[in-house]
Amino acid sequence: MDCIRMSHFVLFFTVLSAVLAVTFGDSSTDSYWLHRIKSKLVDPAGVLESWPPTAHVCSWNGLRCSDDEAYVIGLNLSASRLSGSLPPEFWNLSSLQTLDLSLNFLTGSIPPEIGQLQNLRTLLLYSNSLSGKIPPEIGLLKKLQVLRIGDNMLAGQIPPNIGNLTELRVLGLAYCQLNGSIPAEIGNLKNLISLDLQQNSLSGLIPTEIHGCDELQNFAASNNKLDGEIPASIGKLQSLQILNLANNSLSGLIPTELSHLSNLQYLNLLGNRLNGEIPSELNHLVQLQKLDLSSNNLSGSINLFNIQLQNLEVLVLADNAFTGSIPSNFCLKNSNLQQLFLAQNKLSGGFPLELLNCSLLQQLDLSNNNFEGELPPSFDKLQNLTDLLLNNNSFSGSLPPGIGNISNLENLYLFDNMITGSIPVEIGKLQRLSTIYLYDNQMSGSIPMELTNCTSLAAIDFFGNHFSGSIPETIGKLKNLVLLQLRQNDLSGPIPPSLGYCKRLQQLALADNKLSGVLPPTFRFLSELSTVTLYNNSFEGPLPESLSYLKNLKIINFSHNKFSGTIFPLTVSNSLTALDLTNNSFSGSIPSTLAISKNLTRLRLATNLLTGNIPSELGQLTKLAFLDLSFNHLTGEVPSQLSSCQKLQHLLLNNNQFTGKMPNWLGSLQELGELHLSSNNFHGPVPAELGNCSRLLKLSLDTNNLSGEIPQEIGELTSLNVLNLQRNNLSGSIPPTIQQCKKLYELRLSENFFTGSIPSELGRLTELQVILDLSRNLLSGEIPSSLGNLLKLERLNLSFNRLQGEVPSSLGKLTSLDMLNLSNNHLQGELPSTFSGFPLGSFSGNDKLCGPPLSSCMDSAGHEKNKLSNTAVICIIVAIVFTSTVICLVLIYIMLRIWCNWRKVSISNSEGAGIEQKREEEKWVYGDEKKRKGEYWRVNSMALVPSQKEHISSSCIFHVKMDTQNHGK
Repeated sequence: MDCIRMSHFVLFFTVLSAVLAVTFGDSSTDSYWLHRIKSKLVDPAGVLESWPPTAHVCSWNGLRCSDDEAYVIGLNLSASRLSGSLPPEFWNLSSLQTLDLSLNFLTGSIPPEIGQLQNLRTLLLYSNSLSGKIPPEIGLLKKLQVLRIGDNMLAGQIPPNIGNLTELRVLGLAYCQLNGSIPAEIGNLKNLISLDLQQNSLSGLIPTEIHGCDELQNFAASNNKLDGEIPASIGKLQSLQILNLANNSLSGLIPTELSHLSNLQYLNLLGNRLNGEIPSELNHLVQLQKLDLSSNNLSGSINLFNIQLQNLEVLVLADNAFTGSIPSNFCLKNSNLQQLFLAQNKLSGGFPLELLNCSLLQQLDLSNNNFEGELPPSFDKLQNLTDLLLNNNSFSGSLPPGIGNISNLENLYLFDNMITGSIPVEIGKLQRLSTIYLYDNQMSGSIPMELTNCTSLAAIDFFGNHFSGSIPETIGKLKNLVLLQLRQNDLSGPIPPSLGYCKRLQQLALADNKLSGVLPPTFRFLSELSTVTLYNNSFEGPLPESLSYLKNLKIINFSHNKFSGTIFPLTVSNSLTALDLTNNSFSGSIPSTLAISKNLTRLRLATNLLTGNIPSELGQLTKLAFLDLSFNHLTGEVPSQLSSCQKLQHLLLNNNQFTGKMPNWLGSLQELGELHLSSNNFHGPVPAELGNCSRLLKLSLDTNNLSGEIPQEIGELTSLNVLNLQRNNLSGSIPPTIQQCKKLYELRLSENFFTGSIPSELGRLTELQVILDLSRNLLSGEIPSSLGNLLKLERLNLSFNRLQGEVPSSLGKLTSLDMLNLSNNHLQGELPSTFSGFPLGSFSGNDKLCGPPLSSCMDSAGHEKNKLSNTAVICIIVAIVFTSTVICLVLIYIMLRIWCNWRKVSISNSEGAGIEQKREEEKWVYGDEKKRKGEYWRVNSMALVPSQKEHISSSCIFHVKMDTQNHGK
């Protein structure tokens, strides 16, 4: 019971205290609420520890009381590292006039109860992590003069109620996430001096009502999304000193009414979409000190004159479309102009000599224009110049020696011009020179030793010139040198040993020269060196052991030199990210210690004389993205530990002597974009797991001993550009799933044992361009007409197969072809007319093909017909000749016999034979006329046989032997 009574008493006392606090509001009740506030804030710095309950509240840290110490009227806990949300007890401090909780880590929203602080004049909550919307109740703080709640995560729109704060002089809402438009009610703030809305997402137009802020001196709304034109009503803000509307989407012309802002000192309109010319009326802004109109679409000539703008110190007109040159009366001799930025325009002509009158000029940027001609010899008039940027123009001629008299010069940018000649020795006078960029010019001669007198030099870039001779022996004097870029020149000789004394050197680029010799041992002193590129020179000998001291090296490129020996002396550390030793004569094995370089992303050891196996320790390089070991004498199998290199994008092991089956784990390399394993001794099937490498762009497995079929999973490589499987022992049919590789532009499957027909689906590979090579296989069937869809194809080779049928007319649409080979098949019929320009060898070995460039198909048909006719004619002729010959021989024989018999009769008559004998002869010769009537030409063969007693004249040509034995019986 006593406990219950005690708890009731405590509760009663608490309620009574709260009522009294609200009713009377004196400092004692403020003390109560402040203790409550203290208990709810996180105070790691112990700032609130100085609020003891025994001391008077007005003595507490950060508090200010009224003159009679009756009320707390000010609370300043700025930069106290406080965190937590705003305690609601704050709103019970009704006498507060100033509340400053800025630069802390407060979170949560601004509660609407803030409207209860009716006496508040200053509210500072900027630079916290407050979120939510700005409560409209803030418009109830009628006495508020300063409201700064920017640099938070406040979102939403600016409440129009803010226009009720008619006593407001400072409104800071910058660096939040506010959106919507600027409320027109802003124009009600007649006493407003500063309006800061920059770095939000405000959009829409700038309200014309802004002119109601008669006392406005600072208007900053940069880095928003404001659009439309700049309202002319801004020209009525006679008190305005700062106008910053940079980095919005404002468009249209620059209003001439801005020239009425007679007190304007700062005008920044950069990064908008303003167009047209600069109004000449801006020359009336005699108080203007800084004018920035850069990064717009302004054009025309520059019509600003220092005669009127005598207070102008900074003029930035870069990144526009200004043309012409700088006006002759641009700069007075007593000009205050210190910074002039005219880069990235279309200005032309020679170097503007008018600028030499700007004697106070410190920074001059004329880069990225169309200036030309020689640089003036009187450059040394600009004695205060610290930065001279003339790069990306067309300046020619030599670098004037007078430039060495600009004693304050720190940065000299002359790159990407047409400057010729040598570097003047006077350059050595520039003791403050920190950066000299002369790259991409046509300068020649030697690098003067006097340059090494510029002991402040931190960056030298002479890339892409024609400098010759050696690197100055005294280069080691440049103790502050960080960058030395001498790539792509004609420098020769060795690297001077003194270079090792440039101990701050971080980047050394000597590639693409004619340098030679060995690396100096002083290299070990370059302890801060992070990048060294020496490729395309004639360096030789083994790598010095001093390289092992360079623990900060990140990038090493010694490729295309004559280095020899082993790789071992190279540094191996966690810093190394890229190592390229391609095209040297390194021998021995790949050191397993490379695995220590855990951050290595690129390892290129190609085209050397390396032997042995790939160290399994390389699998520890889990960040490796590029591994190139091609063109060496490496042997053995590819270690499975490389499967841990899951970030590999390029794996090049071609032209070695690797053996074994192609690893299945290659399919686990999900980032792989290039796989080049050609010209090795791999055997077995193509792993189906390669289909998992969905990002693969190039797959080259040619010139191995691979067998089996192409896996169907090859179609899952939808990003593939190049597929090369030629010169293997692959067999089976070409899988139709290859049609899914729609980005293929090179397909080589030649010199295998593929059978079956060419898949018509290949016609869907419409990006094929470089080549489609299916030659030297066992393919049969007809050429699919769908190949006519490959309109980008430049080379097609189907030779040495068993293809038959006609060449599809659709192939005639392949007008991009510059190489075609259909030879050594069984093709027939007429070729498409567009093939007439190809050589005969493209179609040889197909006897039944016709059409240009082969013989015409009509001639071929006629030729076949002629062949049949001639055969018939020959047969007929032979028959006629044979028959005629036989007949002639028979006739000749008969006639000769007749003649012989007639000759005998004649001889008998000459010997005086009797009439009887003559008749008997006639009887034998002619026969019995009665019996032979009608058969005059039918001769009895027996009649031609003479009697044994008869004499046969030697004048008879044919002697016919007859068996006369029977006749003598």
